[in-house]
Amino acid sequence: MSTVLIVDDHASFRLQARALLEAEGHVVMGEAVDGLSAIELARSLRPEIVLLDIGLPDLDGFEVARQLATAGGGPIVVLTSSREAATYGLRLASSSIAGFIPKEELSGPALAALVARGRQSPGPRS
Repeated sequence: MSTVLIVDDHASFRLQARALLEAEGHVVMGEAVDGLSAIELARSLRPEIVLLDIGLPDLDGFEVARQLATAGGGPIVVLTSSREAATYGLRLASSSIAGFIPKEELSGPALAALVARGRQSPGPRS
């Protein structure tokens, strides 16, 4: 399966996401609590997927995704939030991400579907 970096400032969500993804065969390479450490870890660990919370204490998930995309050949980024996708409107549609999963809907199959779509279409995605 895929290698994943989980980025969220809440330890409880990181723990839950790790358990869920590992149970479904994904390999969680690491965890980050903010945007700057996420960028650093993504560049050093080179995961296939970054599961990235939008609301981080320093950089928001959109900025982290933008910086990861500028590196070229970066990971597939899937944004997550406790808020609904409609909250972020056009920012989701115009960003270079594979998609968005609300935190309460996170599952291995949901992540796999977005990753498959992300591998098929370069450029801005939603």
